[in-house]
Amino acid sequence: MKASLRQGYRQVIVIAERCKECGFCIEFCPKHILYKSAEINSHEYHPVCVHDSDKCTGCNICSMICPDFAIYVNFVEVKPKEEAG
Repeated sequence: MKASLRQGYRQVIVIAERCKECGFCIEFCPKHILYKSAEINSHEYHPVCVHDSDKCTGCNICSMICPDFAIYVNFVEVKPKEEAG
């Protein structure tokens, strides 16, 4: 059995107040998990939201392409449970 390299999941973080609704992250996300929110931030833009972060591959294209540094991907490591002994 092949051991997994890392156990955990990816969490897409959007800083809504920085988002200016350019749509670059939505357009370039290979898994199409980003969309414009119905909510409006204090600058009267619709910030980006995440539809299904489980589908995120962690490619980080969204954070690399964002001109306002409003989005990034965080890897959350999950430690395997130790067996009771």
